Amino acid sequence: MEHAAAVADPAAPPGPAVPFFTQAAGFTARWPAIAANIGAVVDRGKYSHGPLVARFEQALADYLGAAHVVGVNSGTDALVLLLRAAGLEPGDEVVVPAFSFIATASAVVLAGGRPVFADVDPVTYALDPATAEVTAATRMVMPVHLFCQLADMSAVTGFAQRHALTVVEDSAEAIGMRWDGLHAGLSGAGGVLSFFPTKTLGALGDAGAVVTDDERIAETAAALRHHGRFGHTLDHFPGINTETAIAGVNSKMDDIQAAILLAKLDGLDADIARRATLAAAYTERLRGCPGVRRLPTIVERDVDTTPVFYVYVVEVDHRDALATYLAAHGIGTETYYPVPLHLQPCFSHLGHRRGDFSVAEAACTRTLALPLYPDLTEAQVDRVCSVIRAFYGGSGS
Repeated sequence: MEHAAAVADPAAPPGPAVPFFTQAAGFTARWPAIAANIGAVVDRGKYSHGPLVARFEQALADYLGAAHVVGVNSGTDALVLLLRAAGLEPGDEVVVPAFSFIATASAVVLAGGRPVFADVDPVTYALDPATAEVTAATRMVMPVHLFCQLADMSAVTGFAQRHALTVVEDSAEAIGMRWDGLHAGLSGAGGVLSFFPTKTLGALGDAGAVVTDDERIAETAAALRHHGRFGHTLDHFPGINTETAIAGVNSKMDDIQAAILLAKLDGLDADIARRATLAAAYTERLRGCPGVRRLPTIVERDVDTTPVFYVYVVEVDHRDALATYLAAHGIGTETYYPVPLHLQPCFSHLGHRRGDFSVAEAACTRTLALPLYPDLTEAQVDRVCSVIRAFYGGSGS
């Protein structure tokens, strides 16, 4: 095993497997409501972009406190459509963090723009605007809210104001998170949500949404998701009353996914509370563990903030060897993210080198996500932590 010398006691305590994610128990408990909603879809025969989508959009808008929610078929599409609806033009630059999922930067490219990378804060892993380079072509800044808390939106909005930039938020992971009362995605022009199955509010397939308080952005995103079809005259497209005022895509949300999400939305706050309990259990059991460099830390701000544990991410020594060891003992993990965005082959033309964004690069070698979902039990948390301690030569008890 790589770094085997770091492991004093290779024997981990026996126990059952712990998957990285499952929603089997929670899905079963909510099945009556889900089945009723799916039955309504089947009976009506409208399977895409139908009344269940509209119902979900309104229910979610009420939950978020947003003026508009536009359901689409993935969080990635939501980012692309938001950027276009917010006015990104071909060649415009968007400041994005170097530490994030590939969709953060690829969405900029797909919307016609050019990503400009910046480093991240070592505690929140979110965009550090002080490291961003702004040019005459920079038009937007896109913070990403990762893992359990929002980026420093005071710093981001201040940076945007100084450089006359539009703020758009990659809030795909951030449902339930708030900054001074505003839900994630609503501090600037708009944001997005992902409903990928592992997310805090997950579907049984891909789905996403654009969230905004801006009517024009909402109407444009809604048209873009449906081949550019407005179907009525808009003030900002004077004289146009046609189905294809702008070139759009097919990114409509399926009513089956809306039916599932609508049924699960009622239990979202309970799921968030359960995640917080499990995160606290992890922190208690892993505090002081040799080899664990950093546990999740919620940063105190000058404004009220609401953290939500989408995943529980630790920084550890010998990360890849630990992941292999956990897998050998039936415990699933995920690596966020093994390669920083500026070093991804698809962005090699931007000319970045290793060392350009040191905090992001260090995080890519150390961060590991442990199992965290409402179906998880505290006994399973004990099992995960015991195996981690065994790997580093500590007590497995």
